[in-house]
Amino acid sequence: MLRLLIILALAVFLPQVSANEGIEALSVTTNPDGSQEYSVTLQVLAIMTALGFIPAAIIMMTSFTRIIVVLAILRQAIGLQQSPSNQILVGMSLFLTFFIMAPIFSQIYDEAVQPYLNENMTSVQALHAAKEPIKAFMLSQTRIKDLETFAKIAGYDKLDSPEDTPFVVIIPAFVTSELQTAFIIGFMFFIPFLIVDLVVASVLMAMGMMMLSPMIVSLPFKIMLFVLVDGWSLVMGTLARSFGLGV
Repeated sequence: MLRLLIILALAVFLPQVSANEGIEALSVTTNPDGSQEYSVTLQVLAIMTALGFIPAAIIMMTSFTRIIVVLAILRQAIGLQQSPSNQILVGMSLFLTFFIMAPIFSQIYDEAVQPYLNENMTSVQALHAAKEPIKAFMLSQTRIKDLETFAKIAGYDKLDSPEDTPFVVIIPAFVTSELQTAFIIGFMFFIPFLIVDLVVASVLMAMGMMMLSPMIVSLPFKIMLFVLVDGWSLVMGTLARSFGLGV
């Protein structure tokens, strides 16, 4: 899994390096087909640099953003401030992200990591091969409207197809689309709990118990409702299906 994340991070954030031939550690070799192969020392330097971008890549280029936002909205809707804790929500989101992204990671391993380890392709070829599955995933979850908006901002007014869009445009468009989708799903989860709050508040007001906080009374009912409908299974299943799994 660590190799997959390093390949993914390098595919996006690989720096463009130019070196003098006199410096052996920064040598660049030109292959017969015109591609370039970097020295082993430079590859290690690039990998160590890319490690700092792995958390950002996991958050911004996978299903993590949608999942963590929905779970945070769900906790707020139930009325629980600290349970589940932030660590539990992040852990749930991370492992559900690995579950959803498993086919993408497997494709990257088969098409980029394994051929590179077998020395069937160069590191640069492996990076380009690793970019395609994650790019296809991001494009499948990105709204055309968001893609066009960021393309115009970046100055890419004439693109033949979404596949021609560069990563610098796809990533912010993907994040924007994920936030939009997460808020839509969170709104659908919020409505039932809001109805419970309104009913409890109306009953308390009718009984003249205006000094009693409706949140204290409605919280047990919301937890009971969530448990009775098997809420966690429903939430996790909805999030997984929102990415096309099991459809």
